[in-house]
Amino acid sequence: MKRSPVPIVLLVAAGVVLLALGPFILPPFYVRVGQLMLYSAGLGLAWSILGGFAGYASFGHAAFIGVGAFAAGLAENSLSSLPSILVLPLGLIVGGGACAILSAAVAYPILRLRGTFFAIAMLGVSHVCAELTNNIDFFQGSLGLNLPAVAPASMDPANFFYWLYLVAGLIVLLIAWQIRRSRFGAGLLSIREDEDTARMLGVPTERYKRLAFVVSAVLTGLLGVLYAHSLGYITTDSVYRDDTNLSLIVYSLLGGMGTLFGPVIGAFLLVFVTQVILARLLDFHLFATGLLLAVLVLAAPGGIIGLVRALRRRRPDMAPAE
Repeated sequence: MKRSPVPIVLLVAAGVVLLALGPFILPPFYVRVGQLMLYSAGLGLAWSILGGFAGYASFGHAAFIGVGAFAAGLAENSLSSLPSILVLPLGLIVGGGACAILSAAVAYPILRLRGTFFAIAMLGVSHVCAELTNNIDFFQGSLGLNLPAVAPASMDPANFFYWLYLVAGLIVLLIAWQIRRSRFGAGLLSIREDEDTARMLGVPTERYKRLAFVVSAVLTGLLGVLYAHSLGYITTDSVYRDDTNLSLIVYSLLGGMGTLFGPVIGAFLLVFVTQVILARLLDFHLFATGLLLAVLVLAAPGGIIGLVRALRRRRPDMAPAE
């Protein structure tokens, strides 16, 4: 019997309302932690459309964060006379468009690879984009790029970007949900389970993979535009980060690879642990984080959601027979 989605929708709506109240009740430090949680959750969901649903784990999605951020910044600075209310929409259009062009250009050759080869190739794409941005004067990656202020003068910028990340994360969640429940999403899941068999059964695997790649890249690039504006000043090193490439995979592993809410749970958990619990243990930070990840992955290979599902399946078996 198929479960009704109403309880889940109500639970998500309640969570969104509680998160929206965050800036009113949280100290400034925790508002910034909340920004990072929401930003990371959005990135994890965008990555999961390709890596979780289709099984093509990318080690180079920071490429799209950087391309989106620099494309938006350059476009906005070149049109400095534009009304301030149109600056961010312009940046989102240009940044998203640049990521769409880049992902469409590399999709055909790179998606012919699978598994580790695809992951390493994507890491190479990220490093190539970083080197081009850093060494070509036009991009200003080595000197740094200032982005125009987009927060209303009457609003605290930290609160503004907190709510902006919340709205962006919710939009990405809705897109991922629609994909997951569609025929396109079913095709991606069949590719993840057995791509060759899916092709034999008539699934247009190449088209589905390219579409998932472009959608994932564009959403990542749009979040990169928001991240660049929240920083106000970006360099190559601030947006093309290998730790971001790794974290996107870890979010899904912690929460549950291929699930809808797994990247959200994983992002919230990892950011809280690293930014709050281990914030003062800088020398112990990497060791403790790595140890936590190892323990969680070994104890729950299916992530937190997989562990919860396993416990729920065991519950009827433990009940006494009547």
